[in-house]
Amino acid sequence: MKKISLTLLVALLGVTMGFSQKFAYVDTEYILGRIPAYEAAQNQLDKFSSDWQKEIEEGMTEVEKLYKNYQAERVLLTEDMRTKREDAIIQREKEVKDLQKKYFAPEGELYKKRQELVKPIQDQVFNAIKALADEGAYAIIFDSASGPTMLYTNPRWDKSDDVLEKMGITN
Repeated sequence: MKKISLTLLVALLGVTMGFSQKFAYVDTEYILGRIPAYEAAQNQLDKFSSDWQKEIEEGMTEVEKLYKNYQAERVLLTEDMRTKREDAIIQREKEVKDLQKKYFAPEGELYKKRQELVKPIQDQVFNAIKALADEGAYAIIFDSASGPTMLYTNPRWDKSDDVLEKMGITN
């Protein structure tokens, strides 16, 4: 009888402890949208991206122009001259594609700039969320901006403004 009572008590404690965990959510898009440094970083990244894209487009325009000129003059060229022009066009196209990879590949310049400019801000937000979770004894904090994983959220549990406050940013 004593064993059954003890087992029942432990099971009851386990169930009540499971229900006593606290949950909250934040909206990282909302938070990041209110951080001036993040907006400035995004504007810088957009400028880099735009400049690099323009450079690549100019290179591709040059390749197209070289090819059209080659097509127009092809009948007048010797076999050796045709081969040299074709090689030059192919080489220039390769240079432009290499430049595109340099800027926009997964480990390219844009990725590095994003790491340099945005990652410190994201780390600051994460640290504020972690501090909020520790202080509020939250078991889990969801991010409502990272996809449709929550069908309903009660605004009472939205801690986005608390994260901003923790970071010293007021509305």
